[in-house]
Amino acid sequence: MSGWNLTSGYTALSADFGSLEAVFALQGRRLTSDPLSEVILVERGGVRYYVKRYWGGGKGLRRFIGRPRVKAEWQNLKNFAKWGIATAPIVAYGLERRLGAFVRGALITRELENTLDMAHMAKRKDPRFQDSRWVAAISGQLAHATRTLHRHHFAHNDLKWRNLLVNQRAELFLIDCPTGAFWWGPFLRYRMVKDLACLDKVASKVLSRSQRLRFYLQYRQCERLDEAGKRQVRQIVRFFEGRE
Repeated sequence: MSGWNLTSGYTALSADFGSLEAVFALQGRRLTSDPLSEVILVERGGVRYYVKRYWGGGKGLRRFIGRPRVKAEWQNLKNFAKWGIATAPIVAYGLERRLGAFVRGALITRELENTLDMAHMAKRKDPRFQDSRWVAAISGQLAHATRTLHRHHFAHNDLKWRNLLVNQRAELFLIDCPTGAFWWGPFLRYRMVKDLACLDKVASKVLSRSQRLRFYLQYRQCERLDEAGKRQVRQIVRFFEGRE
């Protein structure tokens, strides 16, 4: 059994993106690879597309049980768009199963033009981090996006700066979320802290304490910390202690 979906508006690219067979025959510049997947970059009509191809769902029962990683990613990106969180446009997606086992799958997203990931910006000490207005604008968008995820009982689970893109208009985008999932109760609270700790890990090296606190207050939608907020902040800053 297989299923493939080409988003309306991209039918002119059906020769390349119109079927799983065509997508797995594509040639492009390989960006990443591992034993189960790869990402290649292709260009059509002056537009660049990221093609993620998966040919393994894991070992043993993992091939039969649970969502394949590629399906989780396209479903999560669709949820982001539905919740009003800016993300990469989905061009095509689908997967193939045989006798109930995952065989292969793919996801194609359109490039977000003129963007940089924030991890790269931090590493190169981008001068925009010295602009308080720019930092405030990005901080506010990120606080809103993170709060929106958590209010839907959803945790990104890999909310690192490399998965945050910013364009020249100071607009923020969240990308790459194959391990995000819905959680409840103490499991959700733990994952929320993990998301916030992943963000603060780099922020602690780039931003001032007041800027980090302002982000957290924006996330909580409050003007000052209460006891619950103080307790969560301690959990955030200590999250990675002894883990690395």
